[in-house]
Amino acid sequence: MVAIHALSEPSQRPHAIAALIDNLRVRGGLKASDIANIAAVSPATVSRWVAGTATPHPRTQLLISDLRYVVDRLAEFYEPGEARLWLYSKHPLLKGERAVDLIHGGRTDAVLGIIESLAEGTYS
Repeated sequence: MVAIHALSEPSQRPHAIAALIDNLRVRGGLKASDIANIAAVSPATVSRWVAGTATPHPRTQLLISDLRYVVDRLAEFYEPGEARLWLYSKHPLLKGERAVDLIHGGRTDAVLGIIESLAEGTYS
């Protein structure tokens, strides 16, 4: 009975943003500084999100959730370090742009289109 009560207190529940950021680290090889750069915030802000002492703006939450979706899709093809490199590399099919820059700019669909071509085996 005590264990159930302890888990129901807010301080004991897992913080959703912290879990999402951990997913980006584990599956995408991303560091807090990477997430900070993509979201245009300081690394200290990301640390506060992870600690649960701050919450991202709703627009930033959307950006982070888009990034997670991209990372989850990339994890189907790449190891975490490779996924991180893929995100930071310029791509010919993205007209020489980097996926992280497109995600930051709200153009995640273009990145997902390239990942979809990976799934279909048509990426060159």
